[in-house]
Amino acid sequence: MAAAHRRVRPGAAVTVLLCAVMTAGLYGCADSGTPEPTPTPPPTPPTTPVPTQETRSPFTGLPARPAPVLAVKIDNVPPARPHTGLGAAELVYVEQVEGGQTRLLAVYSSDLPDRIGPVRSARESDIELLRQFGRPALAYSGSQAALKPLLQAAPLYPVPPEDAPGAYLRGGGRPAPHNLYVLPGRALAAAPKAEDAKDIGFRFGPAPAGGEQVNERTVRFPASRYTFTWNAAEKSWRVSMDGSPARTTDEGPVTATTVVVQHVTIRSSRFHDVLGSVSPYTETVGSGTAVVLRDGRAHDARWSRPAAENGTSFTTPDGTPLNFAPGHTWIVLAPR
Repeated sequence: MAAAHRRVRPGAAVTVLLCAVMTAGLYGCADSGTPEPTPTPPPTPPTTPVPTQETRSPFTGLPARPAPVLAVKIDNVPPARPHTGLGAAELVYVEQVEGGQTRLLAVYSSDLPDRIGPVRSARESDIELLRQFGRPALAYSGSQAALKPLLQAAPLYPVPPEDAPGAYLRGGGRPAPHNLYVLPGRALAAAPKAEDAKDIGFRFGPAPAGGEQVNERTVRFPASRYTFTWNAAEKSWRVSMDGSPARTTDEGPVTATTVVVQHVTIRSSRFHDVLGSVSPYTETVGSGTAVVLRDGRAHDARWSRPAAENGTSFTTPDGTPLNFAPGHTWIVLAPR
């Protein structure tokens, strides 16, 4: 009972009273010591804005996301026309083949159509030409038996029907061999390590001074010819093949914003077709002259590619880089 009636020391009572008052003032309290203020949170560091940089395609000079490269060998004889998916190609190379005919090597990256074709066989020249693209995927219908080991050993990913049957189909109401088409999404799925588009030497921007005004330019091969006609309203060149306007089944007329007539050496290779005709070899490493068509004018140029793994640069005769017009480019590998 004595504990129940214990007296409270006067100092303790004052301490209790002070605790109550200081608690109301948001401070902690104890029998002794100095009250500590509530910790202040550290200042929030300023947010650094993430820099944004527009990515442009090294093939067209237009805004584009990095994407793997798919090259497709396309048939070009009259029964193979009109083409499908050719209008989406960022680059189109014209190459001479047996009998003075030509084939197209179309290059895609940032824009893939649903299907491309008709697809035909590869040539030895394709290996050297594609070295500047790193390790692209190559879609083609097949090759000569002796050429197959070279394609397999080359720094590219071969995607013929025998290796990726699900990437091809036949159709178009045409007889074989002009009815084989590749599905580009499936072709790239069969070559998952194909490298993204990279700088191959092209430059885009304002046109150089001078040049000759031209409305039309024709390039001839032994058994085929290409004509490029300037369309000022569309700011592009309309493409004709063997005297007929080139069209596609999915995008209408075939056009190019820049056309390069690249004069190269075309010699015999050690390969030949089933009829015994020798396959020509187009040399794309070295240097030479060219004509660049853009904005309705023709500009004399020089091209240079020191080694197969290097890109191809184009300059004016005095050595100034020659800009292409942003957009799709055709490169005609014409005999010197």
